[in-house]
Amino acid sequence: MIVPLHAAEATDAAYPRPAQIAPAEWSARVQLAAAYRIFDRLGWSELIYNHISLRVPGEPEHFLLNPFGLHYAEVCASNLVKVDVRGNVVGPSPWPINPAAFSFHGAIHQTLPEAHCVMHVHTAATMAVCCLDEGLSFTNFYAAQLHGKVAYHDFEGITVHVEEGQRILASAAGKPVLLLRNHGPVSIGFSLANAFSLMWLLNRACEVQVASQALGRLRPIPVPVLEACVRDALNFNPKFGAGQDAFDAMQRLVDRADPSYRA
Repeated sequence: MIVPLHAAEATDAAYPRPAQIAPAEWSARVQLAAAYRIFDRLGWSELIYNHISLRVPGEPEHFLLNPFGLHYAEVCASNLVKVDVRGNVVGPSPWPINPAAFSFHGAIHQTLPEAHCVMHVHTAATMAVCCLDEGLSFTNFYAAQLHGKVAYHDFEGITVHVEEGQRILASAAGKPVLLLRNHGPVSIGFSLANAFSLMWLLNRACEVQVASQALGRLRPIPVPVLEACVRDALNFNPKFGAGQDAFDAMQRLVDRADPSYRA
């Protein structure tokens, strides 16, 4: 059942915006906190590690990030950390950030004005595919929708060195999905919902690939069909919110389970 408008308004009233935070930033904080809870619900959390960053509306040099030390299930709108593209914490926060988050998230946000959200996970299926020589195989329904959208970056170790951020950015070469070889995936979205749609598609594609590779040789999909899949995918169709409708549905599930992320 879709949450009625008056119920959503009641939820918002229960978790009012702090006076010192602008309305647009607070809205972004709530949406990003919801994303962390959605990731946890999907089993995409990684203890206290990995990251989703979101640009602050109207502040192109600032973005929001999870506090380093909290599990995704503990992230909420008020404890997200606001940082600049150089990794400096903006405003008061009792929490630090993960240095690995800044090393490439900052470079992406600083260089690509359209990169409003950057996501990085370590799910078993996506990491498995990142460890394959051939990487992602465009041989299933989900992967087909990502044809032409995937790039690769060779493994350099733990991503804590700022200078690697520029090399990661160069490897992405304008593609919205980047597979860090021997490591894990990154999605770069023009909105949080867009980045989520890309990551969801990628994770499903990798799950199917890992399962089907165990059965034998993968059946190829002709390039014209792959191109048609990208063109016809509802995940990127503005009529269906370019992924926003799907994200909203997941947020409603989180709201029914535990709306405390709004605090």
